[in-house]
Amino acid sequence: MAITLPDLPFASDALEPHISANTLSFHHGKHHAAYVANLGKLIAGTDLEDKSLEEIILSVAGDASKAGIFNNAAQVWNHTFYWHSMTPGGGGKPSGKIGAAIDRDFGSYENFAKEFVAAGGTQFGSGWAWLVNNNGKLEVRKTPNAETPLTDGVIPLITMDVWEHAYYLDFQNSRPGYMNAFLEHLVNWDFAEANL
Repeated sequence: MAITLPDLPFASDALEPHISANTLSFHHGKHHAAYVANLGKLIAGTDLEDKSLEEIILSVAGDASKAGIFNNAAQVWNHTFYWHSMTPGGGGKPSGKIGAAIDRDFGSYENFAKEFVAAGGTQFGSGWAWLVNNNGKLEVRKTPNAETPLTDGVIPLITMDVWEHAYYLDFQNSRPGYMNAFLEHLVNWDFAEANL
C-alpha cells in the first residue's frame, strides 16, 4: 500500500482571504509532500511497506529507534486530517449533533472556542490543537510536533495546525489571528460531525 500525497479537498484558492493559495502551495505541495516522500523512503523494503498509515503510526509510536518513521507518518496523517478540518465558508457556531455535544461538554460554543484557542496558543513551538471524542465526551487537546491523539485511543474530530508554516505567509507572527480565522471562517463542522 503506497503512501501517496492526497489531493486537497478544495481548490487551492478556496480558503482565501483567510489562507492563501500561496500558503497552500508551500504547505501542501512542499511540506506535506516531503513527509510523504520521506515516509516512502523510510518504509521501503520493510514490514511496514504494506501497512496503512494508521497501522504504521500505531506500530512505531513510542519506539525511539523508529522516531523518523513515526514523525513522517504522523505528519502525513495529521496534515490530511487538517485539510478536511477546513472548508470554504466554514466556521462559526456549529449546529446539529456536534453543536449539541459542544454545548453539553463545554457549556457553550464560546467556552469551547476559548479553550481551543488557548490550546493552540499555548502550544510552545510547533504542534496541533484538537477537538477529540474521548469515550463519548468531547475534549480539547494539544500535541507537540508530529504527535497525534490516535496514539491515545481517542477519536479526533478536527485539528488546527499551529506550525508556523500553516499561517506565516498570511498572518506573519500572529498565531492568534490565524486561530480566530480558523474558527470563524474555516472549520468544517460537517467533517467534525461525521467523525463524531
